[in-house]
Amino acid sequence: MRIVVVSDSHKDFYSLQKAVLSQSSAEVVVFCGDGNEDMDTLAVTIPDKMIISVRGNCDWCSEKRYSEEITLENKHIFVTHGHLFGVKSGYSQIINQAHLLDTDILLFGHTHVPYTAYDDGMYIMNPGSIGYTGTYGIVDITPSGIMTNIIKL
Repeated sequence: MRIVVVSDSHKDFYSLQKAVLSQSSAEVVVFCGDGNEDMDTLAVTIPDKMIISVRGNCDWCSEKRYSEEITLENKHIFVTHGHLFGVKSGYSQIINQAHLLDTDILLFGHTHVPYTAYDDGMYIMNPGSIGYTGTYGIVDITPSGIMTNIIKL
């Protein structure tokens, strides 16, 4: 299963759409906040994909939750924007929370800086900002394991 991970579009609908449409084999799109209006518009054009979207600190009128926990291909995924965990000052708080939730894959945004890591059995990804840095992420869950990649538009 391929998952497209995007965050922080900040009204750059064109880049968001380009990233998602470039990954036609992806079954799921995860949006880590700050641009929910962009994602809501995109969702209308891609009704065949599962969309998971959380609220960011700039999504003032959004009714979405600040975090979501989902299971795909028997992997527990924790999705959040990251601002409530102080990610601009470091990742220890969000990583600790994800471990407490027994997370296999942690996805977050907010910093606009792309990041991938592996920590004690957990894959971690911040795709950066599709609006500002033009980066997004791919998570592939296969029978052989999990792979994460950052892609530049």
